[in-house]
Amino acid sequence: MTSLAGELATWAADLQPTTQDLELAQRSLLDTIAVTVAARNEPIVRTVSGLSEATRWAVAGHVLDFDDLHMESTTHISVVCLSAVLATYGDARAYLAAAGAMARLGTALGWSHYSSGWHTTTTAGAPAAAVGAGIALGLDADQIATAMALAVPAAGGVQRAFGTDAKSLQVGFAADAGVRAARLAADGATADTSALDSWLELVGGDPSAVDLSGPAVPGGLAVKVFPCCYALQRPISALSDLARQGLDPADVSRIVFKTPKGTAAPLVHHRPNTGLQAKFSIEYAAATALLDDYQGFSSFTDDAAQRPEARRLVDLVDVQLGDGGDWLLAGEFEAEVYVGQEILHAREQFPPGSPQRPLTRDELMRKVRDCLTGTPLDPETIDWSTAGQLLRHYL
Repeated sequence: MTSLAGELATWAADLQPTTQDLELAQRSLLDTIAVTVAARNEPIVRTVSGLSEATRWAVAGHVLDFDDLHMESTTHISVVCLSAVLATYGDARAYLAAAGAMARLGTALGWSHYSSGWHTTTTAGAPAAAVGAGIALGLDADQIATAMALAVPAAGGVQRAFGTDAKSLQVGFAADAGVRAARLAADGATADTSALDSWLELVGGDPSAVDLSGPAVPGGLAVKVFPCCYALQRPISALSDLARQGLDPADVSRIVFKTPKGTAAPLVHHRPNTGLQAKFSIEYAAATALLDDYQGFSSFTDDAAQRPEARRLVDLVDVQLGDGGDWLLAGEFEAEVYVGQEILHAREQFPPGSPQRPLTRDELMRKVRDCLTGTPLDPETIDWSTAGQLLRHYL
């Protein structure tokens, strides 16, 4: 009986990207290279300077939590897949094969896998990185299937890492594991490819749920507008609209958030003390949305999280979690902001940058240029032949 690894490997080896697939790959390349270079001076990036390229690049690409997300699988696809592919000198086709495998594995793992505490970016990421590196290295379908099985021991990672360096490190380890597995398969290492099926079932997934039809990356990818957890994108977006109407944060006496329980699963820090913790705090979303004209990198520093006016707003937030929610944009986010005798209302389901509200080319390029501030890079010159060279120069 054909193994899941064999089916995915055959699909990847035979993949012929469409024009739409290649457009997604180019957007992902620009976005991911930009957020990776933007993190070049982060302390954890210096800490991992002696590790492999795939590890270093994925850590840098994820530490700011500004990288893209595949909604159906709740995975940060590009940071894993691009890092593995560029480290093995691959191209758009190799990226799309890896991204497609990761989207499908993550979807087969399901929301219950994520909501139980697994970090699906790293669990689905390791075998997917093996696919991308395998294509880049010229492996055939049998070798790619072997590489996926060899990556299974590294397919781990938990959400308790969120808000610490361990989150981006987990992502780096997943990308590196895929590259290592592909190189081992290229050198003749063997494995039982049904190990991928066994692993998927052990961690709560359903191998029969893997659907190889459709575009390379089913559902597309969400591009972040704010450098924080995707679960904060719509709270910040919704409250920012209120702030732009002239609301004075000093006049706010109470804030009520209503959202399905599942949509808050990764938001594990309720009184953040650091910028990293603030990226996973729904309470801090209120503070930055109401205090900051632009919710960029400066909103998620330790100093920003510790501002007295931010702490005051954090303490005013009452989070009311409703039943259900089987993805990060389930239901609708609602907010009530109490100002004197008045209650202001905001609500949102799909934030800017989601597949339902995609960024325009100009909006994407604004983000990319913001990330590349301080470098001489022209984003119009970034392509698959130059991206790896750029990362080797800056990281």
